[in-house]
Amino acid sequence: MNLRPKPLAAGLLATAVALSACGPTAAPPASDTTTAEQIVASSGFVCPAADPKVEVTSTELNLFVWTEYIPQDMIECFEKVYGVTVNREEFSSNEELGAKLDAGGATYDLVQPTDYYVSVLIRKSQLQKLDKSKLTILENLDPRYMDLPFDPGNEYTLPYQAGTDAIVVNASAVANVPSSWADLWKPEYVDAGRMVFLDDSRVTIGLTLLTLGYDVNTTDEAQLEEAKTKLLELVPGIKLWDSDSPKTALIAGDVDLGMTWTGEAFLAQREVPEIQYIYPSEGAIFWQDNYAIPVDAPHVDAAYAWLNYTYQGDVFWLMLRDFPYANPNKAALDYAASAEFEITDIDGNPSTPKAVYEAYMASSITNVPDAVFTSAVRIEDVGDATALYDRIWTEIKGGN
Repeated sequence: MNLRPKPLAAGLLATAVALSACGPTAAPPASDTTTAEQIVASSGFVCPAADPKVEVTSTELNLFVWTEYIPQDMIECFEKVYGVTVNREEFSSNEELGAKLDAGGATYDLVQPTDYYVSVLIRKSQLQKLDKSKLTILENLDPRYMDLPFDPGNEYTLPYQAGTDAIVVNASAVANVPSSWADLWKPEYVDAGRMVFLDDSRVTIGLTLLTLGYDVNTTDEAQLEEAKTKLLELVPGIKLWDSDSPKTALIAGDVDLGMTWTGEAFLAQREVPEIQYIYPSEGAIFWQDNYAIPVDAPHVDAAYAWLNYTYQGDVFWLMLRDFPYANPNKAALDYAASAEFEITDIDGNPSTPKAVYEAYMASSITNVPDAVFTSAVRIEDVGDATALYDRIWTEIKGGN
């Protein structure tokens, strides 16, 4: 999806990182000088050992990833365990990622395309096939997130995080809670002008197509023009297009209603319990972000080391703490389910990995119900029709 992230705005992220002193209560003070057995991040989180530790000759790793989508502890631990400097550059849409690669993104070692955009990058020969003999963590991954149509056999990608696009609403501020995508066009919502939408062309046009009874991936120009006309009717009700941190405006009360991702809704609800996440009757839009290695990546050995280390269950569980989307890593869920050492959660409260896991499992936002999985639709690569979608999106945004 043009998806995501994500959960934390820049200011909030800095606060959360400071608060998330994640580790055993007996963890030693943060230090740059640690033993091989006791490596500690600046937050106090005790870094797990690499299991196994692979040989790396590169001294840096260049990530091009979604905004605010990787736990700081994860980055620091990898740097300390491997002695590799992680350089992170961020994007806010798949199209931004694509533009950088088109311009010659030969400096990137790992990127995070969403499902349908994986197909685009494969078609353009911009990704290299994975050498699975160098991956030790494949068995950690849930089969439901593997071998999907955008990358059969996972030749090019590994699943990172997944989730849905659905309706978000502050029930204390909106008298009539919507139950369908079509409801968002009601005059009471449009006239109020207090909606937030992801700045995401395929999802926004796609959900509009669903309200018309059309395929979310249609390439029929007449259907797309009809969707454009209808979407232009909705634009006056959209106060904010935000794919970086849509929850910020929801928490602040600047908007009351709209469309967002799983993790943003979950974190917003923790701050404002009246916020609800509604799976629309026409079907939610399901997405999956993935790691891939660009064809000309300069530090491939560091890329494989990153994947193997960060996908360990005792490392990847940090995603539950910091970025609670649907987690495809079975080993991470299993680890968190039984880990009871003390941490400080993202809200600054005492907690444990087990408690974080239980909250994740108890929420229908993060632990997506089977019925939603069954009825959800996926955005797919539409080939040459991409230009048509791009033109329509430009016209829609120009009318806002």
